[in-house]
Amino acid sequence: MGKAWTIARRDLRGRFVGLRLLIVCLFLGVATLAAIGSLTNAITEELANRGQAILGGDLEIAVAQREATTAELAALGQAGTLSETIRMQAMARLPDGSDTQLVELKGVDSAYPLYGEFTLENGQTAPVPGPREIYVTPALMQRLSLQTGGTISFGETSFTISGIIAEEPDRLSEGLSLGPVAITSLEGLRATNLIQPGSLFESKYRLKLPVTAIPREVGDGLAERFPNAAWEIKTRDDGAPSTRRFIERMGQFLTLVGLASLVIAGIGVGNGVASYLRGKQGAIATLKILGADSAMIFRIYLFQIMAVAIGAIALGLVIGALAPLAIIQIAGDVLPIKPEFAIYPLPLVVSALYGLLIAVIFALPPLSRAKTIPAAGIIRGEGRSWRQIDRQSWIGVGLAIVAILVLALGTANEPLFSASFIGAATAILLLLTGLGALIRWLASKAPRPKQPLLRLALTSLHRPGAQTGQLVVALGLGLTLFATLAAIQTSLTNEIRSTVPRDAPSFFVLDIPVERADEFRSRVAETSSAAEVNIVPTLRGTITEFAGQRVSELETLPEGAWVLRGDRGLTYSAAIPEGSEIAAGEWWPADYDGPPLVSVDEEQGAALGLKIGDSLTVSLLGVEIPAKVASFRKVNWRNFGFNYVLVFPPSVLANVPHNVAATIQLETAKEDKLLGILPQEFPSISMVKVKEIASQIGDILDQMATAIAAAASIAIFSGIAVLIGAIAASRQTRVYDSVILKLLGATRAQILTVQAIEYALLALLLSAVALVLGLFAGWFVITQVFEFTWQPDWGIVMLTLAIGAVVTLGIGLLGSIPVLSAKPARALREL
Repeated sequence: MGKAWTIARRDLRGRFVGLRLLIVCLFLGVATLAAIGSLTNAITEELANRGQAILGGDLEIAVAQREATTAELAALGQAGTLSETIRMQAMARLPDGSDTQLVELKGVDSAYPLYGEFTLENGQTAPVPGPREIYVTPALMQRLSLQTGGTISFGETSFTISGIIAEEPDRLSEGLSLGPVAITSLEGLRATNLIQPGSLFESKYRLKLPVTAIPREVGDGLAERFPNAAWEIKTRDDGAPSTRRFIERMGQFLTLVGLASLVIAGIGVGNGVASYLRGKQGAIATLKILGADSAMIFRIYLFQIMAVAIGAIALGLVIGALAPLAIIQIAGDVLPIKPEFAIYPLPLVVSALYGLLIAVIFALPPLSRAKTIPAAGIIRGEGRSWRQIDRQSWIGVGLAIVAILVLALGTANEPLFSASFIGAATAILLLLTGLGALIRWLASKAPRPKQPLLRLALTSLHRPGAQTGQLVVALGLGLTLFATLAAIQTSLTNEIRSTVPRDAPSFFVLDIPVERADEFRSRVAETSSAAEVNIVPTLRGTITEFAGQRVSELETLPEGAWVLRGDRGLTYSAAIPEGSEIAAGEWWPADYDGPPLVSVDEEQGAALGLKIGDSLTVSLLGVEIPAKVASFRKVNWRNFGFNYVLVFPPSVLANVPHNVAATIQLETAKEDKLLGILPQEFPSISMVKVKEIASQIGDILDQMATAIAAAASIAIFSGIAVLIGAIAASRQTRVYDSVILKLLGATRAQILTVQAIEYALLALLLSAVALVLGLFAGWFVITQVFEFTWQPDWGIVMLTLAIGAVVTLGIGLLGSIPVLSAKPARALREL
């Protein structure tokens, strides 16, 4: 071992030329994995570390459309220090009524916040607002041209703006906001008279528990004491569950993309090692003649390759560990939370292991070939010997592959998803490898063309020493990545464009008093006779039981059953709602007055495992309403109308205190006029512009598309490196062919034309394969990972694929320039 390392070190000293491809490929793959893993860990750890401040307490209990009862408040107060907040959507108005703005209005008590800092732009901690004082965000100040000390109205009350909000500590746990935030006291919020029976608001009760208390146990105890309260309970360990789930899912997907990039880079590692060892064949022959056995040859070059690989991996880890610092600085506003920079050992260790295992998998075969070839075979230039791989090397490759699978599945949050992704990537690699062998076989059996250049190009695909298999894998992967990225990007872009369909309403209007519904409709008609108004009852409730299972007793929620997470919108209707159609079961008669029934969204019904006739219980305003599933509906969630997972007959919910909501569709020119009139005459309503919702959705999808493009670009660079490696691995053979052709009278242009025809034939064949593979991969990501609609732009996909083919063809031809410039006399002496 000592002698092998001494020879390896001396031979390697200052000579990295042949191993540059290995360095580049491993560096790109490991740096990508380390950066993705470090950033994901930074965000999730920050969410955990700041759980108390993000949640606003050690324990949070939220309830919709009502405040806690006296008994509930007493029990909460006994458990720990209590803070109460109420939040709702409301319309902010200028005193003269000249302008309005949808706002998230929040009332806080004197104990708020239990954790974290509620600060103003002047740097001071915000004092508890008085009954007629309010704090607003800079966005609201800008939109309504307000100033500190100015006046703003909500409902029946006017407030003085006492400060501008800089930091709302529990903002992230509050979820998506449809407008700027305004914060006043609970007394001030109640004075607006916006809180009425049926109003859409949410009460939150945060508890600061004793040090020895365990939040989950306290929450479970309270839930058992008030089983019908329909509370949504969160603990400080998971203050923003939706954000955490999204970050973890996106991080896992990007990690798998990074792993795919590293596997692609591994092919480049194999090509680079093969090219390096072919350049060392003289040294290998000399060592064998001097008495070195196969084991010694193997150790010498294994030490060299592993030393260089470890150096490349170490450099990749350094860049990957530091990358989150740059990402946080550049894209801090895009991230859901700005984490503190730190070194996270686990993703770095995992990335390093991936890099080492990939290096082993793709370096062992060429090393095995190098150690088994006889010295005489090297001197005579026998190419067949270079294709021999011993059994021990295959065993080593197999064990390394198993280790990668164990590592990938063991570190995944969703092993089944990871296994599917890895299986698909492996299938693509095997398919391209098999396709390379098939192309080589077909080229050998094809009729010989009469044109000399075309005949030479076809022969190049199957001659001894041809790198057709490597070229097919390299070109196929590169073109597949181009097609996949184009399909994902254009599908997400079209998702954004179709977010607001042509027939989407202009406004959502919430909290219309049910007794003033006819008056509301008439007032809209006076403003625009062409306006279309659809009014529906709206309530909020929580599913507490389904198919005999109590939700509170479930250890984990069923996959995809988001309807069980907190309270959800409910409605009642005598007829099938617009945008829905019956998928199973039957709708009730218009005058139905029997036992409670419910119609359920088809997808959520499947996620819950429901069947027609199963039980489903909803808690509404603290009262449980048991019902039987009468039908499943296919809901068009994309029509921007009022769509509900649960719909009941009127006889079940009509007598429950509630308000109604409406969609309004009218001419764009009259939107501002209506926005100025309705909030003045109906102070309790909230008007939501559909365009504002679409803008928020578009921003989120844009950020996702950018992250996918960034990760995929690394894979594309790796694919290009693989192509360069395949060209480098075949350079010696091509130099020999080029020299012979020159001696026979061929010009450089003719030699270049032969190689151009060869690459063009491969690119043409592989473009069709890459289109199918790329579209499948894009479809999987869009529909299965992100659950969007598959709607790529076929023109852009085809254009991107064509550009990718031209780029890869250009890279192949550029790689041929050193071959064309080889001097015949020198090349023949070296060969």
